[in-house]
Amino acid sequence: MRHPSHRTMIRTRVARTERTSEHFLTVTLTGEELSGFEFLGLDQCTRILFARPGQDRLHLPVADSGGDGNGWVAAFRAMPDDLRPHVRNYTVRRFDPEALELDIEFVAHGDEGPASAWALAARPGDELGLYPEGIYYLPPEEADWHLLVGDESAVPALLSILEQAPAHLRGQAYLEVPHSTDIRPVAAPPGVEVHWLPRTDPHAVPGRLALETVRTTALPQGRPYCFVAGENTLPTELRRTLVRRHGVPKDDIAFIGYWRHGVEAYS
Repeated sequence: MRHPSHRTMIRTRVARTERTSEHFLTVTLTGEELSGFEFLGLDQCTRILFARPGQDRLHLPVADSGGDGNGWVAAFRAMPDDLRPHVRNYTVRRFDPEALELDIEFVAHGDEGPASAWALAARPGDELGLYPEGIYYLPPEEADWHLLVGDESAVPALLSILEQAPAHLRGQAYLEVPHSTDIRPVAAPPGVEVHWLPRTDPHAVPGRLALETVRTTALPQGRPYCFVAGENTLPTELRRTLVRRHGVPKDDIAFIGYWRHGVEAYS
């Protein structure tokens, strides 16, 4: 993972929200402190911190950007329970340094998770804290083609990668989403085949459709670079398949478990 050269806690406020599709919602943030945000692009993620229900305002830990950049964690854990905010990790979907605006796209699944509930209820002026993280997508120049796979939690990262990819990129992308209404146009290089995988079973575990689809698909010849993210089973099992069945070196696979089915996230 490659991190920004400087990281600090940033306080922002909601400028507006937009329903991207039935199950996706974009929240646009603004604030003067965004002038210090170092944008790396691609799948860059950021910690988001937001007030818990019942808290009158957002309290942020004091962040120490020295050392490994995780000094804020100790300060966060030391906060009193009634002041400590929720914290989650999300992809930076867009950053405009001139307008000082930053977009984060949420999967809108009701009140099942605190981040989704916050995004659905967000109104202009609501505060959100950011602590910038880095990028996992670090392909070697020697790769002949790229394989990008993810469930809905990884769709923002995959779309950002495709939109910023060089025009000559070759590859295949598999994006699993809750419903066909979540399919949208993708500004991908012409050499990348984009496959949307809408689920038909509302009770299916996210990521399983993408896993089985790629497992049963003939892959192109040549050296691939693979980026797989989503519910933990998808990247873990697909990495195993790519290594054992296709002989892909482990170093050529970025696999990130964003969440675990049936397991509540921290904070």
